[in-house]
Amino acid sequence: MSRSSTSARLSVMMFLQFFVWGAWYVTIGNFMTAEGMADLTHWPYTVNPIAAIVAPFFLGLVADRYFATEKVLGVLHILGGIVMFLTPSMTGNPTVFIVMLLLYNLCYMPTLGLSNTLAFANIEDQEKQFPLIRVFGTIGWIVAGLFISFVLGSFVSGDRLPDETAYPLYTTAIASILLGLYSFSLPHTPPAAAGKPFSARDILGIDAFKQLQSRPFFIFLISSFLICIPLAAYYNFAPIFVNASEISNPAATLSLGQVSEVLFMLLMPFFFRRLGVKWMLVVGMGAWVLRYAFFALAAPMGIFWMILMGILMHGICYDFFFVTGQIYVDKKATADIRGQAQGMLVLVTYGLGMFIGAQIAGNVFNSFLAGADALTPDQWQSFWWIPAVFAGAILLFFTFTFKDEVDREEVSI
Repeated sequence: MSRSSTSARLSVMMFLQFFVWGAWYVTIGNFMTAEGMADLTHWPYTVNPIAAIVAPFFLGLVADRYFATEKVLGVLHILGGIVMFLTPSMTGNPTVFIVMLLLYNLCYMPTLGLSNTLAFANIEDQEKQFPLIRVFGTIGWIVAGLFISFVLGSFVSGDRLPDETAYPLYTTAIASILLGLYSFSLPHTPPAAAGKPFSARDILGIDAFKQLQSRPFFIFLISSFLICIPLAAYYNFAPIFVNASEISNPAATLSLGQVSEVLFMLLMPFFFRRLGVKWMLVVGMGAWVLRYAFFALAAPMGIFWMILMGILMHGICYDFFFVTGQIYVDKKATADIRGQAQGMLVLVTYGLGMFIGAQIAGNVFNSFLAGADALTPDQWQSFWWIPAVFAGAILLFFTFTFKDEVDREEVSI
């Protein structure tokens, strides 16, 4: 099979992988609010990191040792699609609804690692080919937002938004099953760790941490964990805030954040040569402060351009911090612990950090809500200043304590 053909098939996989995620993740808060669960909207963003914590154990214990990657990928997406298809019918019982979302995420989150593994195993030049394949995932997320606003919107009558209906969840279910079926046609990828004994130390990255432990790396890891706490407020409440600000097509508007992600991903090599790892991370953290400040300043009057600027900061927020952090870990780790090190970073950030952040953000939001149906504009302003100040404190801590040099010429994207 030709290199271009394989890359095209893997690109389709990435497109569907993130289309599936983007179709429900951005809209679930507005749907739950419309269904009378406004005080529970932080729970989908809590069960998601719980699944992220469980995923490395599943991958290490099952997927990496016993079954071909494409088959596990296919089965998980089909099971997830079935669960998501049933989920909207459970809105009458909020507890069961949340449990269904947990079951869905337990199916979905391992597929993030599986899709990356499958891609890396079937390309020859990871540094050149993978970014071109992975960018189709971001495009898939963008298309999901546009599909919800402009395609599903045509099926909704009156003033109701498609975000407030079950259509995005059904879209996720159908796309997930399609991706599951498609996965069986992907290149055969045998389990990478077949025959190797399972070790919780490998999954938790304990050996990697022992090898990498140093004052700069510890500061980086603590800062990465802490910055994910205010980060959770964006994923959970930005869609609700955009909807409350009466901005048309909120799903499509929020997808502009992924457009900026593509742009800044392409610009990262330019900035790396001039800034280096530390100042890339500082700029990324600073962007979170600015994003929340824009939202807070925009809230009382619903100023569109400020809200838009906050959304467009996503490219800097994500690329300059998360992608740079992944590169930093890769450069610090030796070849034998790179997988462990990256898994440890995901566990600390998307797992523990986002889990704690979702709970804190939800409790803060509910304290403002206090039994009402929605926050007032002034309450939204007060709400957004909290993660802005939190992120600012972490930014100052990291800026003045982190000192570690990584050769800029060795960093490649």
